[in-house]
Amino acid sequence: MSKKIILTGGGTAGHVTPNLALLPRLRAEGFDIVYIGSRTGIEKELIGGAGIDYRAVSSGKLRRYFDLKNVTDIFRVIAGIFQAAAIIAKEKPDVIFSKGGFVAVPVAIGAFLNRVPFVAHESDMTPGLANKLAMPFAKKVCTTFPEAVKYVKGGKGVHTGTPIREELFKGDAEKGREFCGFSGDKPVLLIMGGSLGSVVINNAVKEVIAELTAKFDIAHIRGKGNLDSALDGVKGYKQFEYVNKELRDLFAAADIVLSRAGANAISEFLALNKPMLLIPLSKKASRGDQILNADSFKAQGFAEVIYEENLNGKLLVNTVDMLYNNKEKYISAMRASAGADGVSAVMREINNALK
Repeated sequence: MSKKIILTGGGTAGHVTPNLALLPRLRAEGFDIVYIGSRTGIEKELIGGAGIDYRAVSSGKLRRYFDLKNVTDIFRVIAGIFQAAAIIAKEKPDVIFSKGGFVAVPVAIGAFLNRVPFVAHESDMTPGLANKLAMPFAKKVCTTFPEAVKYVKGGKGVHTGTPIREELFKGDAEKGREFCGFSGDKPVLLIMGGSLGSVVINNAVKEVIAELTAKFDIAHIRGKGNLDSALDGVKGYKQFEYVNKELRDLFAAADIVLSRAGANAISEFLALNKPMLLIPLSKKASRGDQILNADSFKAQGFAEVIYEENLNGKLLVNTVDMLYNNKEKYISAMRASAGADGVSAVMREINNALK
């Protein structure tokens, strides 16, 4: 018997890619799939190539601070509720899954009005405003971090980890080393600083590049506009602005990873069993969620952490060495984690909601 699911989520790639990660399993289990997103968000572009029906609704950003746009955006959200409710009534899904973002709010209320079970996912340690508004309408709220369950009211929280794209597991380590021109004689350290790169990490690595390349071949994704010609001739060091289709091969080649602590990125490292050194964004540059993410992964035995204000060359080299020398300990902890297979765990909650 055919089943139908509506997926929703948008505003940033992090609110869409976990939905894309679920598609192969949903198709394999016989689900018909429809996506509800905003008219102008990044989700429209990302979902466009996935071969599923896309329905657009009005969506507004609800801000915690005073802004005149809050007034007009309330009317957009109200319009979106009516639109989402009408789409849900027409499509008659068996279940709705939301990855969050402001487009999810009208869909959550539309699900409630149509008496359709609604399952949500929260990436961060503490729920964002959109998910806080959507949670009362949810049957279950899946979380990336075990500590986040306590922030979900009504006993609805369940730790699942984050769904990870299937193709990331199909990387070829040899191709990754070839892509960088590495011989394979040294272990590989993969460095990345989030989607925009990290000047802080880039500068710290440059300061100790000789010490690091003495022991490691380094693949460094520096971010758009951040290439450094002074490092072009360094043996055992390969820099990139951005890597797309070869990323899975770089992941496969990496023995350890140095990164920021965005929830989706570190969930990918967890699923791939990559020991990680995390340098989270400071509270000066964010709401502090990366610090909470990094602390959780350290507490679970997956990572080491250096806070930005403590970062210096000597500490960086020593911590990288310690991480590599003890890598089996971190890999064992990751393999034993309940959050390592996010796709299966989230699919379990979707199927439970059907019952």
